[in-house]
Amino acid sequence: MKICIIGTGYVGLVAGAGLADFGNDVVCYDKDTQKIEFLINGGVPIYEIGLSDIMKRNIVKGRLTFSANLRSAVSESRVIFLAVGTPEGNNGEPDLSDMFEISDSLGKLISEYKVIAIKSTVPVGTHLLVRQRILAKANAPFDVVSNPEFLREGSAVQDFLLPNRIILGVPSTAAAEIMREVYRGLYLNETPMVMTDNITAELIKYSANCFLATKISFINEIARVCDHFGADVVTVAKAIGMDGRIGPKFLHPSPGYGGSCLVKDVAGLISIASKAGLELEIPKAVQKVNNGQRELVITKIKALLGEIRGKRLAVLGLSFKSSTDDIRNSPSLHVVERLLSEGGRVTGYDPASMDNFKKHFPDIEYTKNPYEACRNADIAIFMTEWNEFRELDLMALRKIMRGDALLDPRNIYLPELARKAGFRYAGFGRN
Repeated sequence: MKICIIGTGYVGLVAGAGLADFGNDVVCYDKDTQKIEFLINGGVPIYEIGLSDIMKRNIVKGRLTFSANLRSAVSESRVIFLAVGTPEGNNGEPDLSDMFEISDSLGKLISEYKVIAIKSTVPVGTHLLVRQRILAKANAPFDVVSNPEFLREGSAVQDFLLPNRIILGVPSTAAAEIMREVYRGLYLNETPMVMTDNITAELIKYSANCFLATKISFINEIARVCDHFGADVVTVAKAIGMDGRIGPKFLHPSPGYGGSCLVKDVAGLISIASKAGLELEIPKAVQKVNNGQRELVITKIKALLGEIRGKRLAVLGLSFKSSTDDIRNSPSLHVVERLLSEGGRVTGYDPASMDNFKKHFPDIEYTKNPYEACRNADIAIFMTEWNEFRELDLMALRKIMRGDALLDPRNIYLPELARKAGFRYAGFGRN
């Protein structure tokens, strides 16, 4: 199948490389000519485990190409995936300006039957708006399919190649058959395919992400209860996760969820429902709890240090989670801003995201390893659960620090081991 991916961001690149790996001929289009040139020359603009390898493999085999020529990319393709950005806009509602812009352009270029598949996360009913804009200028029939992605940053390639389900909102039998052919490799492997209508498919995406966010905020609330009564949230989470109705995933206390999906999608669902006259109390509570987790980090820092002004604070982990360089909505952004506003001196370290973080905070000190970040620091703050942090020599770390405070919002360390190394330790629900 000849496929065009419009948008070479996180979703577009992973989807393009993955679909090429299924045996399709894929061209990835972007209006950013510099980015396309970078990709043509072998560059990979995002940090994602396995993405470089799968891209190189399919480029060599001639199944994955890149173009800044929309007309040729569309004319040569049967299926056109829309993977443009839909960032959070006013009042939490997704900004669909890029989606509408490309829809207007596509209308002028469709001269034979095409399937337009929406990969981007969009509000319920967006497929109708996209269809209307294309229809206003198209000279041939087409179908709009809703095919939301469920990729986790840090394991997106694996998620795409081995998904637990494919969601397809299809308006016709013809579109359904074409999409089955696109995902033929997964279909033969008996990956579940949920064929439904467009509106249901659009809502599945929001519902899934909001439920995951709910689990995160719930366990963060339980962690606060554990802090008060002296219980161990790790054991609580493990025990409740053994219940098959609940499951163990997304039950890890943290400084809050971040990234490009959960924050935006919770806000988006609240906004979409509100416009329809529906008030969603649970997502609102989830959002409130998540925002509070970032401030809880500051509260615990003050409990350990007394005050922040004049203190040297080592922030370890700048991305919103491990195995990615993505800092969008990262809790570390809020924490560093607050520390600086209260007169603290911040040193930062992250294995992958320091270049991105420097764009927001160019004047803090960045180091080549976690030990250098902690040298002469009053406190070590572990904001992201990178594996390399789990292997640190805590006794060696304590010796090079000026202070003896360790804040562990991800509960990476056993409290007794941290205290044995000479630290005053504080976790989230585990002390």
